[in-house]
Amino acid sequence: MAPSFLSVASFVEAILRRRFSSAGLSLQTLSIDSETTIQFWGPSPSSSSANKQKPSLLLLHGFGPSAVWQWNRQIKPLSLSFHLYIPDLVFFGGSTTSSASSEKNRSEIFQASSMGKLMEKLSVERFSVVGTSYGGFVAYNMAKMLPEKVEKVVLASSGVNMRRSDNEAFIARAKCVDIAEVMLPSSGTDLRRFSGMISSWRLDYVPDFLLNDFCQKMYSEKREEKTELLEGLSIGKDDKTNVSPIQQDVMLVWGEQDQVFPLTMAHDLKEMLGKKA
Repeated sequence: MAPSFLSVASFVEAILRRRFSSAGLSLQTLSIDSETTIQFWGPSPSSSSANKQKPSLLLLHGFGPSAVWQWNRQIKPLSLSFHLYIPDLVFFGGSTTSSASSEKNRSEIFQASSMGKLMEKLSVERFSVVGTSYGGFVAYNMAKMLPEKVEKVVLASSGVNMRRSDNEAFIARAKCVDIAEVMLPSSGTDLRRFSGMISSWRLDYVPDFLLNDFCQKMYSEKREEKTELLEGLSIGKDDKTNVSPIQQDVMLVWGEQDQVFPLTMAHDLKEMLGKKA
């Protein structure tokens, strides 16, 4: 592993952090209970009450690198209209928990509870939530758990209606052993191999040393815990879904070429969520 001052990935991350700062966000850490600490980008404490006219918006990232890598293109335009709160989910970036390993404490429902506690600690009484991919699993559960606080929901390429057969079909398309092999690449070779499955970026001509650097930066930390998160998912384990309509308005945003959650899942999900989707 290259020293951080020689790492291209570290240099890129520094640029991304400056983008967040230039949007009026500051990096903060907050203990939400005796076991769990959340790192997040949000309005600086000194300015959080400066403009009460803006609504609050919570952005929840997908499985992979931390939030700063996943929302950098959206923060500037969104910050003009919203107070933004952009956390690292538990075991991503600077967020962690010492709670005992179990399916309950590694599920998307645990993540939703943790994000709810974060917003409560920050005294944010009402907010909307956007979740992409894995973050959408968390957003949907937050809407169910906190109907009095969550105003609107956006699910971006997030198959909360995933069945076991969908999971098996994805593994077959990816030609891998399990989903962790795709979501947690262990080398630049794996990152190149699966890049077309999880993003629109093609990495065929990117040098190995760069891919290894980015893989080390984005996927090497807390691998065991992140594997537990995949194993702890409550969805995709049988051929029934637990999706039901929620009281909030829901917007579904999907990629036509999505290979993780095909577009047909979006149409099915819209029917399951009812008239408010």
